[in-house]
Amino acid sequence: MKLKVALVYNQPEADRYHAMGESAAELGVLDEVRAVSHAISELKYECQNVALRPPISSARETLSRIRADVVFNLFEGFAGSPETEAEIASLLADLKLPFTGCPPQALGLALDKARTKQILKTAGIPTPDFQVLDPSSLTNFRLDFPCIVKPVADDASHGLSEESVVHDLGSLERQIDRICRLFGGQALVEEFIDGREFNTTVIGRGRLIIPAISEIVYTLPPEKPRLLTFESKWQEDSLYFKNTRNVCPASINELEHARISRIAKSAFRLTGCRGYARVDFRQNRTGQFMVLEVNPNPDISPGSGASLQIAAAGLSYTRFIEKVIRIALN
Repeated sequence: MKLKVALVYNQPEADRYHAMGESAAELGVLDEVRAVSHAISELKYECQNVALRPPISSARETLSRIRADVVFNLFEGFAGSPETEAEIASLLADLKLPFTGCPPQALGLALDKARTKQILKTAGIPTPDFQVLDPSSLTNFRLDFPCIVKPVADDASHGLSEESVVHDLGSLERQIDRICRLFGGQALVEEFIDGREFNTTVIGRGRLIIPAISEIVYTLPPEKPRLLTFESKWQEDSLYFKNTRNVCPASINELEHARISRIAKSAFRLTGCRGYARVDFRQNRTGQFMVLEVNPNPDISPGSGASLQIAAAGLSYTRFIEKVIRIALN
């Protein structure tokens, strides 16, 4: 009997990101759906695509009708509501449906960047110094410039542009005001590390695998901050997209590979990840690898960093999808 797989994802809809010109990240889930669906077909499994639409009550009703052996969870959150990514995973757990990727606790934790960084810091995992600020608490600022200002609870590089890197109190105040106004509440301010940038996918549950390590290489004009902006990822005609390259495998020695791998696995376990996640790094002036973020259930569409790393390890995309499904079933 064929294994039955329900491929669950969020149907892209108009939201606050459209108004900011940042809708491309939400539309990207459809590339993942096509690629994963094709891989599932190649595995000779039975595949049912399930697009979820808000509200949560409607999504729960849709999920309750699923009759499958496993859910391949590509849900990234409803339009403008990234917190619903963890809520859908929680619903799948409540319905006793085995599902791929990270559990709701890890998804919810990763969305709170400040809390994640505090957990890493407490455990001794190096991460840039940071504060959570809003316009009313700006007088509490204590970090060293330059700093980077990010949404405290968002992903896919939303809100990140070359103006996100600030060098003085005036630009800091403007960016905090912008982020708080567009993304609500507070802003994450952290010291900007301008060294080499790496990332790696971690795969597994008990025994963890690092398929390969990538380096993000920038060839930007010297006056532009080296930063993975929203344009870098999603706007092909932009200066940042054209001058940002993902090199895999990264040109690093065995000791550097071992250090990144060790830290990535520790961060994966510490944040409760399962299945697959991506850990992002920057190297500081002393050569230390600093964790920027932990990204559970990252983009696995063809051309993504995860796909490049999988290929570099000699694993086909279809076999990677099979491995992710088997981790969920086990």
